[in-house]
Amino acid sequence: MTRDTLYAINNTNLIVALDVDTFDRARYFVDKLYPSVGIFKVGFQLFTAAGPRVIEYIRNKGAEVFLDLKFYDIPNTVACAVRQSVRLDIRMITVHISGGKEMVSAAAQAARTEAKLLRRRRPLLIGVTVLTSRETSPADVLKLAREGMASGLDGVVCSAREVRLLRKTIKKKFIIVTPGIRPKTSPHDDQKRTATAEEALNAGSDYLVVGRPILEAGDPLKAVENIL
Repeated sequence: MTRDTLYAINNTNLIVALDVDTFDRARYFVDKLYPSVGIFKVGFQLFTAAGPRVIEYIRNKGAEVFLDLKFYDIPNTVACAVRQSVRLDIRMITVHISGGKEMVSAAAQAARTEAKLLRRRRPLLIGVTVLTSRETSPADVLKLAREGMASGLDGVVCSAREVRLLRKTIKKKFIIVTPGIRPKTSPHDDQKRTATAEEALNAGSDYLVVGRPILEAGDPLKAVENIL
């Protein structure tokens, strides 16, 4: 893989995690990093602080939203949450595969039905396997990934360590989102299963999620350029 090819893949599929406390802080990073970054992750912290307002701001800017709320509840509750998410016109939603086949299937059906009703694109439904802050075996990740794909997911979240196994074993097209991306010189923080951008892409990841190495950099845009 040449450097130019690697840059093009990263430029398209780098997701910056907006793990910040306020709408104003999120707006600062979106304004500074877009269009170099085309997708921003909105998780628990920011969504609790700013709600749908921040999603609307990102969408109006021209970027996409990865809504990472990791839905995990009874099937009906998760289906209702997914329907509300579809109305926000986002790119990707996460659910916990460990919530079970019935829950994941209900989420997938809700996404399809609501998107058709609203005549808009259906967001990608991505299943969380095992958080990258935990040590685990690739076999455990594979088991969850298989279960999720059989229940209607478009893809999974996993660390770079498991990507090759999933690509080799699951014989269908699916998306892999990989968090825990760290430059070689960055601390791992609370992440256990980390990788560089190049390692994850070479393994077969489609989307790379990066938060603190960019948000805590003296020059966030330069940090993005360095990762690219």
